[in-house]
Order: sequence, then C-alpha cells, then structure tokens
Amino acid sequence: MERKYYIVLFILLVFSVISFLTNILGPIIPDIIDSFNLSLTLVSFLPFSFFIAYGFLSIPSGIFIEKYGGKPVLVAAFSIAFTGALTFALVPSYPVAIMSLFLIGSGMAMLQVTLNPLLRIAGGEEHLAFNMVLVQLVFGLASYISPLVYSYLVTRLNAGGSGENILIRFLSIVVPQDLAWVSIYWIFALVSFVMLVIMALLRLPKVQLKEGERVGAWETNKNLLNNRIVILFFIGIFAYVGSEQGVANWMSKFLSVYHGYDPQVAGAKAVSWFWGLFTAGTMLGLVLLKIFDSRKVLVGFSLSAMFCLILALFGPAGVSYVAFPLVGFFISSLWSIVFSLGLNSLEKHHGAFSGVLCTGIIGGAVVPVIIGSLGDLGGLRYGMMFIFITLGYILSVGFWAQPLVTNKTINLSKKKKTTTIS
Repeated sequence: MERKYYIVLFILLVFSVISFLTNILGPIIPDIIDSFNLSLTLVSFLPFSFFIAYGFLSIPSGIFIEKYGGKPVLVAAFSIAFTGALTFALVPSYPVAIMSLFLIGSGMAMLQVTLNPLLRIAGGEEHLAFNMVLVQLVFGLASYISPLVYSYLVTRLNAGGSGENILIRFLSIVVPQDLAWVSIYWIFALVSFVMLVIMALLRLPKVQLKEGERVGAWETNKNLLNNRIVILFFIGIFAYVGSEQGVANWMSKFLSVYHGYDPQVAGAKAVSWFWGLFTAGTMLGLVLLKIFDSRKVLVGFSLSAMFCLILALFGPAGVSYVAFPLVGFFISSLWSIVFSLGLNSLEKHHGAFSGVLCTGIIGGAVVPVIIGSLGDLGGLRYGMMFIFITLGYILSVGFWAQPLVTNKTINLSKKKKTTTIS
C-alpha cells in the first residue's frame, strides 16, 4: 500500500496531544491540593480516575475498531476528551475533576489503541519500527512542553493578565481569579476541539488488522489471563506505569514540601525536565539495545533509576531537584523493553496479549493512590518509597524473563554471533 505521510504526521500530532493532556497532573497537583483543601489520599484519586479508564477501555476499544473501523473511534475519543476538559473548565470542583479526568482518560485510551495499526498502514510496515521511535520522541517532547505552558499561563494570570495577548485576556475573564491553574483545562478543551475538527475532515485509510494485531475475542483474553507469563508481564507494565506516574505526579509536591520550591515555577520546570530527559534516555536506550541484550539494559536502567530515586528522596535540595528528572532519564526505555519481552515470550495471540498489557496502564491509577495514602500516614517521602517496590519488580524481569526471541544486536566481534531478530 502507498505510504501516506500526512497521515503519519497526523498520528504523531495525536500522540503529542495524548502526552500533553496525560502528563500535566504532576505540576498542578500542589495547586489542586491548595485550592480544594485535599489530603494526599484524596488528590491521588485524580490520576486514579484518569488511568483507570485504560482498564475499562483498552480491550473494548480494540473490539470497536474491528467492528466499526478506526475513524469513528478516533472521533468519539476526541469528543469525549473535549467534553471532559470543557466540563471541568466551566465547573472547577473536586467531584467534577474526578469525572472530567475519567472522560479525558477514556478518550486517550481509545486513541492509543487505534493509532498503532493505523501507523503501520499509513507509514508502511517496513518503516514501523522507525515511526514508533518517532512516536516515543514526540511523546516525550510534548510532556516536556506541557508543564512550561502551565507555568506560563498561571504566572501571567496571577499577574493580572492585563496588557497580555488575546489568549491571556480571554482566560483572565473565564478563569476564577484564585484558580489560575484551571486555565490549562481551557487549553485542553481548545486542543481537543481542534483535533476533533481535523479528525472529522481527514480521510483515513481503512484499518485492516493483521491476525497478530487483533485484540481477540473475550474467550482468547480469558485464556491468556490463565497464563502465568501473561500475568507476570501484566504486573511488569502495571509496575512501570505506576513508577513513572508515581514520580511524575508527586515530585513537584515533594520539592515544595521538603525543599520549599515554588510548584508553579520551579516545580513545573522540574517536571518538564523529567520528560525532557525521558526523551534523551529513549535515544540512549535505542543505541544500547543495538549493543546489549535487552534484559541487561533493563537491569542497568532499573538500578540507575533506583539510585537516582534514593538521591531524590534523601538528598539535599539541589541534589533532589536534579535527581528527580534523572529518574525520568533512566526509566525511559523500561516500558518498551518489558512490553517487547512480554510479546516475545508467547508464540501466538500477540494482539490479544498487547491489549492485556495495555490494560496494565492502570498501574498509573493505583500506585499514586498508594503513595498518597502512605503519605498521609507517614509523610510524602515515606509514601514515595513505595516506588522502590515497583522499580524492584521491573528489575526482577531482567533476571527471570526467558523470551523466545531476543533483540538483534550489532556483532562487535569478528566471531559470528547467533542472535535472533525480534
């Protein structure tokens, strides 16, 4: 099939929107706590409501795609996300935030499940690996930008908004004066609406799923859940997303509580650098995976992330401020390694297994709640120590995983190597 580069660019744009909307919770959590007078446990239910949507929507979305095609699911996804963002922008309160984030998370889950097979069709199968790397890069870059946008909005609105550009003047009218951080949800609503219009007008190729890409019938998924290997790798994805979101969501609050950093400026920049270094770490991971077995890379990056987390939680202010973003650098390749090791550990039903693994994204819902609950009992530092358990599980994968095929590496010696291709 002829490649359609404009579709590839659109998919990259959509992934950047997913990242932009997904990873803003960390910078705004301190503001949410202050605005609604919430405990750490209550505020942790915000990321919970977002990521739990993946548990409900990942497998059904794949089934809907097979029945109705990709475009209706994409249109529905943006419509749901727009509704969620606009609702909270108009009625900013804690109960509405819970509902809003569940709707936005539902839209993001539907988008993620739809885009991968569409990327294969539009970009060509032989270019899928390269295009997937591009997806990772734009995902990290958008996550780097979103905290900076938030910081720009709140600092301008807190300064009064007079004499600023038309966007700031509009937001100064519609956003409550003491809730400047709500302005980011107006941006979410605007972005979702623009993407909805583009999606409605864009002509997309029909998604014909290969056998290995199909989510599978309910019976197939039921059988997979009785497989020990499937459960172990599901826990691995659960632990990864929990680790990622546990650090990203709580680091700004931690830096504010223990070191006095302003969450709207310094805290937002720290989260931004977390995702910026995440992007850089992805690029290093690509190089290392061409040289070493992926399990060795997994072990090395997991240990490095745990060491940086020790420095972040127990080091002085300057060290902590640098160490938190470095955690992002070292966890950047863990998702792709665990995911690929899992898929390469089964002989068949890879599409259905992929759906099960994506359901493990609910780790981003559960782990922040555990951290918040422990934080209310013994302090946020104590709560964030739970991340050592999830990172420890990821570390263990590097020792017990026995994939049927391993990643192809470059032969650096003259002696011929017998490495299989994943």
